[in-house]
Amino acid sequence: MKQPLALVFYERLLPGTQLVNLLQDLGYRVQTLDQTDRLAEAAREQPPLLVLADLEPVRGDILAAIQRIRSSSATAHLPVVAFTGRDTPEVRAAAQRAGVTLVVPDQALLNHLPQLLEQALRVE
Repeated sequence: MKQPLALVFYERLLPGTQLVNLLQDLGYRVQTLDQTDRLAEAAREQPPLLVLADLEPVRGDILAAIQRIRSSSATAHLPVVAFTGRDTPEVRAAAQRAGVTLVVPDQALLNHLPQLLEQALRVE
């Protein structure tokens, strides 16, 4: 059976590397990126089951990258889970405007990854 692909963008080593390890433990193939401008292109080239994105990049605009995913008919359907260490109403609102499916604090993502993936992948 082929492993599902998770596309993960992160610059912060923690929680990024922990997330990658957890996804691999859950049976996902993981493609990592550290450049926001490559995210939409990577999602089109090798379509993942879902995208996970760190909302706190030092370089680039992650919300614009997510909007590019949402604006393409080839990738608009992909669930996007965003994680942040600054979980504020403003951050959540901006992420939701960009098209994020689910915004979660870093620690919650790491502690409850299987449940959060199930919620993000639920077809409604």
